[in-house]
Amino acid sequence: MNKDFTSKHYASRNYEKMKDVLMDPTAPGQEIQYHMVRGGTNQRNITIWEPGKIGGEYIKTYGHYHVGNLDETYWAIFGEGIVLVQKRAVDTNGNPIDDEIDKAYAVKVKPGDALFIPSGWGHLVANIKSTYFVTADDSPVNFDEENPVAFPGHADYEAIRKMRGFCYYIVEKDGKPALIKNPKYKKIPSIEIINTNEYPLKKT
Repeated sequence: MNKDFTSKHYASRNYEKMKDVLMDPTAPGQEIQYHMVRGGTNQRNITIWEPGKIGGEYIKTYGHYHVGNLDETYWAIFGEGIVLVQKRAVDTNGNPIDDEIDKAYAVKVKPGDALFIPSGWGHLVANIKSTYFVTADDSPVNFDEENPVAFPGHADYEAIRKMRGFCYYIVEKDGKPALIKNPKYKKIPSIEIINTNEYPLKKT
């Protein structure tokens, strides 16, 4: 008999939890930032971002690095967003250095776009419009875990929490998206917002 995991399909990310990674954690924000619906083995996952900003920063996901040899693809369904991906430098033993970023890309996505995130890279996604932003993704889910929707075991959130977010914050400036460097990082590449046709990371 198949287990019924439908009660575990949904979770939301609230403002209090997002304070860990905000550019300005003292700025007021709405109670729910985004919604996560996990499909499991045979279905894609759905994420729905609420529209809005917190102290000028667009509403975003918490962001994480994948644990192990795991890649992921996002498909934009509705609205528009920016996907920020980054890869950490490594020390002489091959261990990642959390406050040094070797490569990063900020990619604007719209409905019909697909974006591949290779293993070893971290990613977050921000909603840059005044409507919902909706994506699907193929990240795996193990519903036998304690909290498989909000904090799946394949994702490392601690490195992002420690650095108070990714190497850039995505903010509104003069009515359009802009990037502001996160000062907690020692090394950050200079980047600009690009379109998906300019994004070099492809699935092989």
